[in-house]
Amino acid sequence: GVAIILTVGFLRIVYNKPIHLTFAIVYGMIFVLGIFASKEFLAIAFDASGATTGALSTPFFLALGYGVSSLKKDSKSSEEDSFGLVGMASAGAIVGVLVMSVLTGNAGLTEAEAATQVEHVESIWLPFLQNIPKISFDVFLALAPILLLFVIFQFASIKLKAKPFATIIIGTVVTFVGMVMFLVGVNAGFMEAAYEIGSKLIGLGNKYYAVALGFALGLFTILAEPAVHVLTDQVEQVTSGYVKKSLVKVTLSIGVGLAMGLSILRTVVPGIQLWHYLLPGYIISIILSFFAPKLFVGVAFDSGGVASGPMTATFILAFSQGVADMTPTAEVLADGFGIIAMVAMMPIISLQLLGLVYLFKSKKGEKKKDG
Repeated sequence: GVAIILTVGFLRIVYNKPIHLTFAIVYGMIFVLGIFASKEFLAIAFDASGATTGALSTPFFLALGYGVSSLKKDSKSSEEDSFGLVGMASAGAIVGVLVMSVLTGNAGLTEAEAATQVEHVESIWLPFLQNIPKISFDVFLALAPILLLFVIFQFASIKLKAKPFATIIIGTVVTFVGMVMFLVGVNAGFMEAAYEIGSKLIGLGNKYYAVALGFALGLFTILAEPAVHVLTDQVEQVTSGYVKKSLVKVTLSIGVGLAMGLSILRTVVPGIQLWHYLLPGYIISIILSFFAPKLFVGVAFDSGGVASGPMTATFILAFSQGVADMTPTAEVLADGFGIIAMVAMMPIISLQLLGLVYLFKSKKGEKKKDG
C-alpha cells in the first residue's frame, strides 16, 4: 500500500498535478474501503499510518521530496512540491490495511487476542537487554537498503569526494546507534509507564482525569518526536524563514492535544465511535485543502504522519490501551486503538487553518500596499 501510494506521490510531483486533488482522490478511496471494514480494522488501519512515518523514514521522505521538487525550474512550484510524500506514505498504510480487511472478510480479530499484556520483571536492565537485538536488527534492515542505494549511486554517478562520502557513512553509523538507543528506551521503558498511568487514572474514580491528562500529554509529547524537528526545520528553510518553525510546533502541539483529549473521551464515554471523529475530520481536511495555500497543504498532510511517530506509537498508544483496559464500557481492541488516527488527523486541520491565517494576512498586506 505504501509503495503504490508513494509512487502516486512521485508521479504527482513529476507531472505537476495539484496536491489537494491527489489527497482528495486517495482519501476518497480510503472512505470507500472504510465502509466495508470492521470498526476494529478501521482503528488499526489508521493507527498503522504512524508505523510508516518514524524517525528514520520521515527525514528520508522529506529529503527525497525536496530533492525531486528542486529539479523544477519554477521556484514557487518547487517550494510547494517539497512536501506531501510523508502524507502519501501514511495514506498508503491505511489503504493497505483496509484492503487486507476487505479481502479477509474482517476475520481473525478477537477481543481475547487484543488483551494488553504488561510484563513485570524484577530486573531493571533485563527489558532493555531483551529489546536490543531485535531493535538493532530492525534498524539495520531499515538503514541497509538506503545505504546500499547511496553506495551504488556514489560509484555510478554521484562520485562525492572522500571527505563528504566519509561524513555520510559516519552519519549513518551515528544514526544507527542513536535509533537503537532511542527505540530501546521507548519500547522498554515508556510503554509500561504509559500503560500504568492510564490504568491507574481510571482507578481514581473520575474518568475525566484521563481526558485532561490526555490533552496535556498530547501538548508536550509531540515536541519529543524527532521527526517534528526535522519537518519544522525544513519548513523554515524552504520558506526562507517566512513560516517560523516555532509557530508550526505550537500549532502541532494544540492539534495533537485536542486529538488526545477527544480520543480518550471516546474511550470513556460509551456510544462515541472512531468514525464519528474521522469522517467529518477528514472531510474538513479535504475541503480546507482546496482553499489553503498549497505549501501548507503538503506540510499539513506531512505533519499528520510526523505527529504519529515512535513516541506516539508507544507512549500515547499504551496510555490509551491502559485507559481502555480499565474502563468497563470500553473494548481494548476497538477503543484502545484509534488514538494514532486522531493524532494524525488533527494536525492536518490545524496547520491548514494556520495556512489560511497566513493567506489572509498576506492579502491584507497587499491591500495596504495598494491603498
